[in-house]
Amino acid sequence: MIKNINSIKEVPLLRGGAKGSATAGVCSSCGINTPLPPSQEGNRASPTLLLLLLTLLSFNYSNAQSYTKYVNPFIGTAETGHTFPGATVPFGMVQLSPETGNFGWDYCSGYRYEDSVITGFAHTHLNGTGGVDLGDVLFFPFQGKAPANFVSGFSRSTEKASPGYYTVVLNRDNIKAELTVSPHTGLHRYTFNNKGDSHILVDIQSSLVDSKEELESHLLDGSITINSNNSISGYTSTSVWVDRKMFFTAIFNKPFTGYHFIDGKNKRRLILDFDNKAGGQVEAKVAISAVSIEGAKLNLSETINKSFEIVKSETVQAWENRLSIIKAEGTDDEKTNLYTSLYRLFIQPNNIADIDGKYRGADGKVHQSADKVFYSTFSLWDTYRAAHPMYTILCPNRDGQMVESMLQHFDIAKALPIWTLWGKESYAMIGNHSIPVIVDASLKGIKGFDKEKAFAAIKKTLTTNVNPKYDWRIYMRYGYLPSDIVKREAVSRTLEAAYDDWCAAQLAKALHKQIDYAYFTRRSKFYVNLFDKSTNLMRGKLANGKWVEPFAHLDSGQLAIGGDYTEGNAWQYVWQVQHDIPGLIKLMGGNKAFSDKLDSLFTMPAKVFGKGSTLDVTGLIGQYAHGNEPVHHVAYLYTLAGNPAKTQQYARQVHEQFYQNKPNGLSGNDDCGQMSAWDIFTTMGFYPVNPVDGKFVFGAPQMRNMDITLPNNRHFIIQAVNLSQANKYVESISLNGRIYTKPYITYKDIMSGGNLVFTMTDKPAAPNFQ
Repeated sequence: MIKNINSIKEVPLLRGGAKGSATAGVCSSCGINTPLPPSQEGNRASPTLLLLLLTLLSFNYSNAQSYTKYVNPFIGTAETGHTFPGATVPFGMVQLSPETGNFGWDYCSGYRYEDSVITGFAHTHLNGTGGVDLGDVLFFPFQGKAPANFVSGFSRSTEKASPGYYTVVLNRDNIKAELTVSPHTGLHRYTFNNKGDSHILVDIQSSLVDSKEELESHLLDGSITINSNNSISGYTSTSVWVDRKMFFTAIFNKPFTGYHFIDGKNKRRLILDFDNKAGGQVEAKVAISAVSIEGAKLNLSETINKSFEIVKSETVQAWENRLSIIKAEGTDDEKTNLYTSLYRLFIQPNNIADIDGKYRGADGKVHQSADKVFYSTFSLWDTYRAAHPMYTILCPNRDGQMVESMLQHFDIAKALPIWTLWGKESYAMIGNHSIPVIVDASLKGIKGFDKEKAFAAIKKTLTTNVNPKYDWRIYMRYGYLPSDIVKREAVSRTLEAAYDDWCAAQLAKALHKQIDYAYFTRRSKFYVNLFDKSTNLMRGKLANGKWVEPFAHLDSGQLAIGGDYTEGNAWQYVWQVQHDIPGLIKLMGGNKAFSDKLDSLFTMPAKVFGKGSTLDVTGLIGQYAHGNEPVHHVAYLYTLAGNPAKTQQYARQVHEQFYQNKPNGLSGNDDCGQMSAWDIFTTMGFYPVNPVDGKFVFGAPQMRNMDITLPNNRHFIIQAVNLSQANKYVESISLNGRIYTKPYITYKDIMSGGNLVFTMTDKPAAPNFQ
C-alpha cells in the first residue's frame, strides 16, 4: 500500500469513466469497484490502471468504516445556527428532538445549546431556518406529582447525539430519555430510575411560535383521544408560519394505569400514568401524518413490529448509506465538518406524503402522489444556490422527485413554490427560486418530470400576479421595481427576478421556444437598470427614473423594516447577477476594477450598519457576510475576473473561520442545508456561481482526497497534492491526466467520472485558465 499519496500526481483514467473504459471488478482489499483490463487486450493491466488501483487503495478505508461517527449534531445549535440535535432520517417527515424553549426567533429549531433545561421532546423541527413553526406533539416524562412547570435540568455529560439517535438524563427525576425514528414515526424510550409511579405528559398545545401570547392562540383546533389502555391519537390545526393540520397516533409498550387532562375539556394536555418499578422502561411509538389519523396509523406500520434497537439500527444504516457517498481523507475535525455538513444537507426537503402517497397540498385538501412521495420544506431562496446543485450530483433521481413535487404544487396553487412548509406556501423571502432548481434539473437531463409541463409552470408563474411580492405589470413597465411603488426590497426583488428570468430563457431555448427565449432574455437584463455607475453598486430607483436619495449603501434592509435590500445592503447585493458575471464585470469597467471592488467588500469595516440590520447578517469579513446567502458565490468571482488566488485565499478563510467543530461553529442559520452545501463544494474545490449553467467555478480543495460515488457506480476522485496549512494555493489542475485550463469544471465532466488533481503550493499562483 502506498503510504505517501502525494507521490502520485496524476491518474489519467478513471474507473467507470468514459467509453472504452475497462470492465469493473471488486478490489478484495477495499471492496471498491475497480476497472479490469479489457479482455481483448489480454490479461496484463496497463500502468494507468495500476496507478488508479494504487490510488484507491491509498485512501485506507473499507466498506465497514463508519461515517456517522464523524457527524456532530450539536454543531450549529448555539447562537444563530438554529440546528437541532435530535433524531431524523434522510429526508424524513419526523425530526424527534429535545426542546429548551418554544417562542421567539432564538427557538426556530426549538433548541439552544446555551440553555440548561429541557421542556420536552417534540416530533417536528426545522433545520437552521429563520422562521418559527413546528414542534408538534411534545412528550415530557416525570415521576411523582405533576410539577407546576414541566421542565428539567440536565447534565451535558449525559447528553449524546448521533445520526438517528439522541439521549439525555433529565435531572429532575433521574430519567434517561432515548429517541430514535423511522421516516414517519418517532420512538421514545424512557428509563425511570427512581421508585414511584411514572408519568408522561403529552402536550399538543405546545409548539414553536413567535411569542408567549401566540403560544395560547396558535392552536385553532385539536384534541387528544384515548383509544385503549395503551394507545392514543389526536390532531391539531395550527396557524404560525403557515396554516396546517397534523394528525398522530401513539402506542405504548405497557398499559396506562390512569390518565387525566390538565386543561379540562380542551383535551390538549394529557398526563398518562404507568405503574413502574425503579429501572423500568416505558416505550412509545408515535406516527404522524398531514392527512388523517388513519394515515398516521398506516405510517405506524413502519415500526409496529420492530424494537427500539432495530429501528435505531435501520436508521443508522440509512445514514451510513447516505454519508458514504463521499469517502474523504483528512483529520478527525475535517471529517467531522464534512460529514456533519452532508448530514445537514440530507435532513430536508422532507417527504410529507404518507406511505400510501397521500398528502395534504397547498389548498388544504388531500391529494395522491403517483410516485408516493411529496417533498416540502423548500427553503428555495437559500437552497437553489448550492444545496440543489449538490443534490444533482449526489442524488439526481431524488432531485427529479423534488422537481416533480414542485410541479404537483403548481397544479394545486397555480404558482411554483417559494418557501413551502408541510405543503403550504409561506411566501417567505423573494424571487421564485424553484425556477432555477427546475431548469437546472431539466438542462442536466435529470428524469422524473415533464419538461414541457415544467416550462408552462415557469412561464405562468413569471407572468401572472400570484406572488404577492411581484406585480409583473410594474416590472415590465419600468424595467425594474421602483422604490416609491414597491416600498420594500425593490432592488433585491428586481435582481432575483432577473435571475429567474434568465433561467426561464434557458429552458425555453432548450425546448426551441424562440419567442419565449427572447422575452425572458430581455427581462433578464433588467438588472442593468439599477446599476449606478457613479458608485458601481445596485441602487434603488424611483418611478421617474431618479435614484433614491440619500443612498444609504451600507445599511442593511429586511422585509419587516423596509429598505431596498433583503437581509443585506448594496455592497452585498451588487453581485446578485449570477447569470451574467461577464456583463457585470463590463459594467464595472473590466477585470481590474471588478477585482478592486471585491477587495473593498472584503476589507471594509466588519460591522452591520443601519436601523434595518438583521440578525441574519453575520459571519463578516469586511462587508462579506457569510452567515447569509446573497454573498455565497462572491468569493468565487475573483476566479472569473482572472484572479483565482484571491478566491483560494478567501474560500480557505471562510471554511476555517465559519465552519468549526463546536456548537457555535456556524456563522449563521444553516438554512435547510445551504450553509452546509457551500462548505461541501468548497471542500471539493469548486462552487456553482451560476447554479443553472452546469459550471462549477474553481477555488481550492480543503481535504487531501475525496472519492464521490456517482450513479451507475462511477466515481469522481478529487486529489489535492501537497495540500497543507501553508499550501492553500493552486499551482495547476489536471483532469484524467491532462492539464485543465478552464476556470471551472462542468457537471458533465463530474458525472462522467474522473480524476481531478490539484497541485498545491504556498504562493499565490495563476493556473493557466483560458
